Amino acid sequence: MTKKNKLLLPILATSLLVGGGLAVYWLVIAPQQLAQLPLGANIIPQDALLTVSVSTEPSKWQQLREFGTPQTQAILDNYLVELRDRFLTDNGYNYQQDIQPWVGKEVTLAVVSPQKSPESQAMVIVLPIAKPDVAARLLSKAQVKTKDITYKGIQIRSTTNYWATVLDNRFLVISDNLKATERAIDTFKGENSLLKMPSFREKFGEIAQENPFAQVYVNVPAAARLANSNPQKLSPQLAGLQQSLGLATTINLELEGVELKSVSWLKPDSDRVHVVQNNAGKMQNLLPAETLMMVSGGNLQQLWVDYLRSVKTNPLTPIPPENLRAGVKSTTGLDLDEDLLSWMDGEFSLAVIPAPTKAEAAPNDFALSLAFMVQAKDTDKAKKAFQEIDKVISSQYQFKIQETQVAGKPVVNWIAPYGTLTATHGWLEGNVAFFTLGAPLAEKIIPRPAVNLASTEQFQKAVPSELSPNNGQFFLNINPTFKNLPLPQIIPNQQIVLEAVRSVGITTAVKDRHSIRYDIFMALNKAGNPQPLPSPSLSPSPRP
Repeated sequence: MTKKNKLLLPILATSLLVGGGLAVYWLVIAPQQLAQLPLGANIIPQDALLTVSVSTEPSKWQQLREFGTPQTQAILDNYLVELRDRFLTDNGYNYQQDIQPWVGKEVTLAVVSPQKSPESQAMVIVLPIAKPDVAARLLSKAQVKTKDITYKGIQIRSTTNYWATVLDNRFLVISDNLKATERAIDTFKGENSLLKMPSFREKFGEIAQENPFAQVYVNVPAAARLANSNPQKLSPQLAGLQQSLGLATTINLELEGVELKSVSWLKPDSDRVHVVQNNAGKMQNLLPAETLMMVSGGNLQQLWVDYLRSVKTNPLTPIPPENLRAGVKSTTGLDLDEDLLSWMDGEFSLAVIPAPTKAEAAPNDFALSLAFMVQAKDTDKAKKAFQEIDKVISSQYQFKIQETQVAGKPVVNWIAPYGTLTATHGWLEGNVAFFTLGAPLAEKIIPRPAVNLASTEQFQKAVPSELSPNNGQFFLNINPTFKNLPLPQIIPNQQIVLEAVRSVGITTAVKDRHSIRYDIFMALNKAGNPQPLPSPSLSPSPRP
């Protein structure tokens, strides 16, 4: 008995420790992890196309409406009024009186397939019930004709346009499609949900923020199937997207703008994997402080390899590789892969920099310069390539090739037939080759600028620094010079939107062979305290 007691004591102690640890996990840690996930992750079917979870806190919406300009405020307010009237006013509800007193801290909108088919889509809205008694009392007041049906023992209430059900007295689920409502019930009862998707918990955990304004999830394969023109067979251009699994984003409101943390990930059994290289972070030290835009990366050669691979699967690829190769060949006589990219396996950047301010500048001088920098592993091969290009530019295009020096370093200028300096190339520290096109720029980067882009307050505030090391960065300073450029129309109300934004910064990092992180920050102007939204009794004003 003595021996047995000596053995029993550590067994009991171990059991208590393990059991206590599990209890702590399920009572403390697990709920916290679940709280980091989008609301309704256990209710939304796994094949949902898109989910957007947004905060219900009035202070956050007030903060969002303060950003921008009076014009962008008007656009946002009109959208909010339109959504409010569509989902609430038209169904006899008032948000402040009927919803706000009982709803939880966030709601989720999801786009789902009612019949498990990508050809049809429906909206599902999940609202957490923080105060069940209040919710039951207020929702029963609506002056809308309803009809009750039962599905798998759960009551569904239908109106002219919507179906609604309460799950476990904790969630109110509303949909514009009965089958979508039934699918939400099936999912809640155990069918595959977002919560059970591979890496879903893990990836949202990587970008978790305390009390975020919004969380977004995109089902990339489902989006590819929906975009496919042939429902029976996925096109070759979209088939490659089936290697991806998801894209998740957390959105937070900061004092000076909006922060987004995103992660994209591949399927566990994906044939395509990422090369884990995070070598960027030096080029912003070589650019002058007044740089308007910069995009950098850790390995240009690898970027080209990734581009060649993605062009087979991405229908949005802007330029076919063969067109790029043919363009370089016809212009310079060089082979893009062998003569150029073969030595460009280091960090690189492409930047837009304003022309130097000079009173004596000629009227036809360029207002901007495009600057390309790349770290070369084989400087001899790089120099030979530049020499070949110089010969072609001189013989075929009648440019004058001028060899000179800037701050003791040799550079080569291209002088156009009409006498304007058009381009310059040379070398910077660390075997970094540079090529500028447009306004004269060599004096700004040789020697290294005393006040460089990385040291400016605007760059430091705009470009996220949490991902370190990283695989590339993007910086855009939307100042009056940039706003006045003849930019192509990419988004609706583009000029109005540009007036609201001060700068944009992006940092990317390859986390592992299956996932990539993206941190984004948009520094926004502030239009001041917005006016209250128009009363629901008034018709919403037309969009600007």
